[in-house]
Amino acid sequence: MSVGKVLGKIGAAAALLSVALADPAMALPHPWQTGFQPAVSPVMEQIENFHTELFWIITAVSLFVAALLVWIIIRYRLATNPVPSKVHHNTLLEVAWTIIPVIILVVIAVPSFKLLYYEAAIPKADVHLRAIGKQWFWSYEYPGADAGFTYDSLGLSDADAKKAGEPRLLGVDNVVVVPVNKVVEVETTGADVIHSWAVPQFGVKMDAVPGRLNHTWFKATQTGTYYGECSELCGARHAYMPIEVKVVSDADYAAWLAGAKKKYAAIETNTRLAAAK
Repeated sequence: MSVGKVLGKIGAAAALLSVALADPAMALPHPWQTGFQPAVSPVMEQIENFHTELFWIITAVSLFVAALLVWIIIRYRLATNPVPSKVHHNTLLEVAWTIIPVIILVVIAVPSFKLLYYEAAIPKADVHLRAIGKQWFWSYEYPGADAGFTYDSLGLSDADAKKAGEPRLLGVDNVVVVPVNKVVEVETTGADVIHSWAVPQFGVKMDAVPGRLNHTWFKATQTGTYYGECSELCGARHAYMPIEVKVVSDADYAAWLAGAKKKYAAIETNTRLAAAK
């Protein structure tokens, strides 16, 4: 590859990164990315905070162990310590290397359990959404008196994605639409094998298991379009099960809901296979 092409790829990645940083709602994974996509939900914000805490703890432990190894190699090398030490017991040292790791594990465990309980305790929902994983697409149901419709959401082909201005392997024909700053309860299940409904910027990943109903939730704090994928290996076209969620204002959501009830009311809801693209 020529230098010009390499510089071109680096420039494109930098441009994409600048767009992502300027507008979190437009953020997408980009080359050389090392961190999370920008958080747009309370759950993901707490996941980021916990990740940062773990990063500093792990860094401190790793540096301490590395420094200790270097010191031991230098201090006790053959040239300076020709006669090996015969010490085989040190009560203070043994107490220290038992208690200190326990303290570190407690410091990690407390926020970990708090985060787990926060994710599991679903607040009173403003919107209910059912996501049904199928080989290889998603079906969505908006149950309740104010909605009551079902539709399928299939990934776009490369040509259709380019025409629609959607990212490759992430755009879909029928998106999920939810209102901003509202609690959305997601109920997942599978129609055939195990799938997993995951949207990184919401901090959501819930398995869709046949014969079982799992529940999770999110509250998107910014309008925009967010992408996810099936995160459980589910067959030959596992990579072609994208998730696209559009977060809109209350007024736009009400307008979409009214149109969706008419649009999807007559659609056949029986399970169908996604056509190979």
